[in-house]
This record gives sequence, structure tokens and C-alpha cells, in this order.
Amino acid sequence: MNTIPVTKRGAEKLREELHRLKTVDRPWVINAISEARAQGDLSENAEYEVAKDRQGFIEGRIQEIEGKLSAAQVIDPTELDAGGKVVFGATVALEEESSGEAVTYQIVGEDEADLKQGLINISSPIARALIGKEEGDTAAVQAPGGVKNYEIVAVKYL
Repeated sequence: MNTIPVTKRGAEKLREELHRLKTVDRPWVINAISEARAQGDLSENAEYEVAKDRQGFIEGRIQEIEGKLSAAQVIDPTELDAGGKVVFGATVALEEESSGEAVTYQIVGEDEADLKQGLINISSPIARALIGKEEGDTAAVQAPGGVKNYEIVAVKYL
């Protein structure tokens, strides 16, 4: 089985979601189904259908999270010693060469990615272009508007 890289923070968020699904959402939907059943004829009961659909989603998400956590390779960025190289979990300060725009990204797993918070997916084009580079290197990233070149200003393991 392939391992899925995830930061320590990302693994904790998945565990919290799993706990909420099992202790809050699952009991709620079971109760909603039993209430809908109590109303009688299930063939024309919209509340029953909605509750069953919600139950299917919850159970599917529980299985998905449990699978990801069982295959997770949890990486604590603060314990990395990559010698200044950009690796999974690293926080990278970049400067776009043509515009001078400065951005900072942390390379994280698929479930953690949130561009608004500066968290980019390890499999994204920019992350793939950065992996293995060091401070002072230039990374060419294929963007929808063409190739963008970024200078790596700093690499930190936060």
C-alpha cells in the first residue's frame, strides 16, 4: 500500500473530523432516520431519503478518512533536517521574477491544501517545481498564463 504524506497538523485535523463524524454526525443521522421511519410510509418520505443519503455520505467519509489515516506517513516539519532543500512540509518564501511579487507557501498533503492560507498540495505544479531546490535557486512553474519563474528566497521547516 502506498503511503500518503501528511503533516502532523493535517493528521490531527483528519482525526478531529473522524471523531466528529462518529460521535456527532452518525448519531444525529441515525436519529433522523428513526424519526422519519416513525412517520409511516417510506416510499414518499423525503426526510427519510435525505437522511439515508446523508448517512451514506457520512459512512463513506468515515471509511475514506480511516483509509487515509492508516496509510498516512505523518511528517512533522519542525523535525525535518533537509539541509535547506525544499521537501514535503517545508515553508518556502518565493519571489516571482518578472513582477517581484512575494508569496510564501507550505507544501502539504492533498487534504490539507488551502491556497488562501498558503498551503499547497504536494502534487500541484508549483510544489513539484520546488521540490529538491534550495534557497537562491529558480523554479520554473507552468501556469495557465504561461511559464512563471520564482526565485526561492527562504526555506524554513516550521
